[in-house]
Amino acid sequence: MRSAILLTFLAAMPAGAEPISETDLDRLPAAQVVVLGEVHDNPLHHLNQARAVGAMRPAAVVWEMLTPDQAARMPEDRADPALVEAALGWAGTGWPDFALYFPIVQAAGPARHYGAAVPRPEAQRAFAEGAAAVFGADAARFGLDRALEAGDQAAREAEQFEAHCEAMPMAMMGGMVEAQRLRDAALARAALQALEETGGPVAVIAGAGHARRDQGMPDLMTEAAPDVTVLALGQTEADPGPEAPWDLWLVTAPAERPDPCAAFRQE
Repeated sequence: MRSAILLTFLAAMPAGAEPISETDLDRLPAAQVVVLGEVHDNPLHHLNQARAVGAMRPAAVVWEMLTPDQAARMPEDRADPALVEAALGWAGTGWPDFALYFPIVQAAGPARHYGAAVPRPEAQRAFAEGAAAVFGADAARFGLDRALEAGDQAAREAEQFEAHCEAMPMAMMGGMVEAQRLRDAALARAALQALEETGGPVAVIAGAGHARRDQGMPDLMTEAAPDVTVLALGQTEADPGPEAPWDLWLVTAPAERPDPCAAFRQE
């Protein structure tokens, strides 16, 4: 049963949730954990995250892009982006250029930084063995020990199939779903740790898929800690329609990028 605190928070949200503008980022509804979803290579999304972080003044920032060890190396002096990038070991991680993310670091001021990245070997294990086997003793707390309902499982596999350009066998998508559940749980665990250690609020920087209320990190947060208030913001490059899976969402111009599926069509 949801707590009175959570019910009060949800009652303050717009009916059915709604789209917002960039100026609304200066006055997001208060929550203990605010998940700021992004399209990773869209510079506008990172500027919007920085704006939101600067307004909310979080005690902690959780990063999908950093492992706990990397985040622990965040230097106290964060004025020089090149020095921060080197300290974090950002180069070679496969994420977009650190210059896109540096405004978030600046906006966070003295906040503590936490990493939630799942190392590739662990994600590969989740693909083969399931998220619960990799996550460990707290798997049940985050609902990883329970199989998804058949319809939910099928929908998530279809989304993964589309996200991978329909170029991989459909039979592999179940493993992809398990890897995604592991990443969502890792984000939720790191956010709860950050909240416990700093008192919050906590800002979470992650992909818009991880920010989804229906199946992403906020869903697992509610499973693990139902009294913690979570605000989920998604950023997209097109209108998500009336069934948008976030509390609030913001539509921006798309980033210029090559067709990610072009290489598959050429084979």
